Amino acid sequence: MLTEAEAKRFARGETADPRSDPTLAWELLYRLEPELYERLVAAERLHPGVLAWLPHEVERIVEVAAGTGRLTLELVKRAREVLAIEPAGPLREILSQKLSRADHGDRARVANGFFDDLPVGDDYADLVVACSALTPAPGHGGEAGLAEMERVCRPGGCVVIVWPNEVPLLAAHGYRHVSFDDGEMFVEFASHTEAAELTEIFYPRGGEEVRRHGWRRVPYEALGVNPPRDLVYKLIA
Repeated sequence: MLTEAEAKRFARGETADPRSDPTLAWELLYRLEPELYERLVAAERLHPGVLAWLPHEVERIVEVAAGTGRLTLELVKRAREVLAIEPAGPLREILSQKLSRADHGDRARVANGFFDDLPVGDDYADLVVACSALTPAPGHGGEAGLAEMERVCRPGGCVVIVWPNEVPLLAAHGYRHVSFDDGEMFVEFASHTEAAELTEIFYPRGGEEVRRHGWRRVPYEALGVNPPRDLVYKLIA
């Protein structure tokens, strides 16, 4: 189910249990039900201000923990070369299919790799970015992952964390916070049935309210999570 390298990072200890370890639960979801995860990602749209802020016309971009491409297809428009790194094989497969259908195979590559061991050399990219992925947990980045992202970013380039966790911790590492506060944000499901089903799985505290209101577009406030309207960034000296 998990490779040895994956188990080392995501299943810490012999008694690791996904029922009590959210990190492990998500990693198993990516590998066992990637299409279910992709349905959720398709509904969680980033604030347009975030997309407008990201650099344009750069030579190389590295995206870390790219998943099924929440951000990748947007990044491909901005660079001559994009390397999307993702440790979960089933998510890499979905992302590769998306890039192929969009005819971006000549500008984007998908590779296996982890936050703490990125398969590229020093000073490789002009922009290094992760979206809704880096956390303080070692398996999902932590100090080592942040250091790796900075290692592969060339001097004068930029490291960006979109929809970040633990903004104060990142600020302590020299990252600046940008938030786009205009407008209410929603998780945009394809139908009310889809909203009820996926909310029950991923946002259980909001499931009852979704069913009661018959929502398809669900306010983030009802789900108890911060909407994807902010980022942190650091210019590499």
